[in-house]
Amino acid sequence: MKLETNLEVDSIVKRARRNTLGDLLERTKDRYPTKVAIRYGEKQLTYKELDEQVNKSANTFHEAGVKKGDMISILSKNSLDFIIVNFALARIGAVMIPLNYMLKVKDIAYILDHARVTGLITSLEYAPVMDEAAKGLDIKYRYLMDVEKNDQKALSHWKVLAQEREAKSSRALDIDLDDDDLAHVLYTSGTESKPKGVMLTHKSIISEYVSTVVDAKMETDDVVIHALPLYHSAQLHVFLGPSIYVGSSGVVLSAASPESILKTIEEEKVTSLFCPPTVWIGLLRHPDFDKRDLSSLRKGYYGAAIMPREVIKELSERLPHMKLWNCYGQTEVAPLVTVLQPEDQLSKLGSAGKPILNCQTKIVDENDQEVGANVVGEIVHRTPHAMKGYLHDSEKTAEAFRNGWFHSGDLGVMDEEGYITIVDRKKDMINTGGVNVSSREVEEVIYEMEGVSEVAVIGVPDDYWIEAITAVVVPKAGVTITKSAVIDFCKDKLSKFKVPKYIAITNELPKNPSGKILKRELRDLYENIANE
Repeated sequence: MKLETNLEVDSIVKRARRNTLGDLLERTKDRYPTKVAIRYGEKQLTYKELDEQVNKSANTFHEAGVKKGDMISILSKNSLDFIIVNFALARIGAVMIPLNYMLKVKDIAYILDHARVTGLITSLEYAPVMDEAAKGLDIKYRYLMDVEKNDQKALSHWKVLAQEREAKSSRALDIDLDDDDLAHVLYTSGTESKPKGVMLTHKSIISEYVSTVVDAKMETDDVVIHALPLYHSAQLHVFLGPSIYVGSSGVVLSAASPESILKTIEEEKVTSLFCPPTVWIGLLRHPDFDKRDLSSLRKGYYGAAIMPREVIKELSERLPHMKLWNCYGQTEVAPLVTVLQPEDQLSKLGSAGKPILNCQTKIVDENDQEVGANVVGEIVHRTPHAMKGYLHDSEKTAEAFRNGWFHSGDLGVMDEEGYITIVDRKKDMINTGGVNVSSREVEEVIYEMEGVSEVAVIGVPDDYWIEAITAVVVPKAGVTITKSAVIDFCKDKLSKFKVPKYIAITNELPKNPSGKILKRELRDLYENIANE
């Protein structure tokens, strides 16, 4: 083989060294072609069959005109097609933008417009939502997934993916891709009303997979349930992706129903399960917990909130064969950065653990100077997991990466042994049931309500939600506002998971001399509101 130019040499070397999400699946297929990759309902695919369906879908999209760099949004509950589409878009070099299916139309419309989306892929259930959100936008491609090819309910202006890909080639496309090309843009509410688009490259994501496999002890013989939403970076990039990387078998559930999870553990001999604390509590309280054979479950993972001590004790008593890992991170770092190992669950209760393989983490003061042990400061990271930046927002990107460290926005402490504990969300983010909600966004909606003088939104401890959204409202003089009226107003304006669980009506809010509302005092004052 004679090569005429250095560019030709560079090209073939680059292809041999490439490591994208599409390459990841191909390598696993070569190692375990006949092994079951994914089960979903009555369907089952080996790694060879999964790879073929990915290639058929990629060829479908590519022949329709989808190209490298195109922004393609996906809206669906968990399904087999969600996984196929994820890898198919990666093989083209298109950018997947998964959407939270609990968002209101206006929230989805903002994301589609902001990301300059050109293609939509959704399930039949959410097609009308996508149509409404995409009004006025130049959408070139619309595909229905998780729909059978002859489904008569399919909408005429949407193409059915199963039907379109049926006759396509299962050969892989040969497209010039780079490890640092964008793979996903995940929208996070951050601390402002408008969500930010987190740009994750193939390199970011796969670097995180390597760290996760090592520190979360993921193995080829794992059987993993994927029950939490795949639009969320935790299920998508801490569990689905790494499990496919190592060649585990996965069982996809459309929702995190305790009854379904317990049934699946018994029937599929599941060995690995991730849930936020609220779901673990739901499993423990379900009547089927003691009726099902859960002896296969060896690994349990939790994140998004601190697991109460009593729940950890109860899990260790009722599932003595299962080890627990606490996983901490955020979307901007793909998302995992620290892990608390099983042997530390009780001795380091509440800790987020230590930095994982590819992460360097420290605690800094307001001047970005590292603080000593047990001193509160902001948690910052250096890691190849980190995002490339916020989409179309260089100012916020520069702020997040100031002085060459990614600033998490979380306050924490590091003890003498290097264990990190999260103290607070620096910018008043509320973690409710494992989902991030901006307090400011909820406040701005309540401020629109006639008769409201002031409002502060906080998270308070709750037995089920861990943190429950609570609005403390001050009415205007002479105005009477009821708690139910505030909740009803929010229901019309906000996505369901953002609506406050509790309302407090008061005459004034505590403030410092400069007029800043003291939310810490409000949290202390209303910490028992759930029990009132």
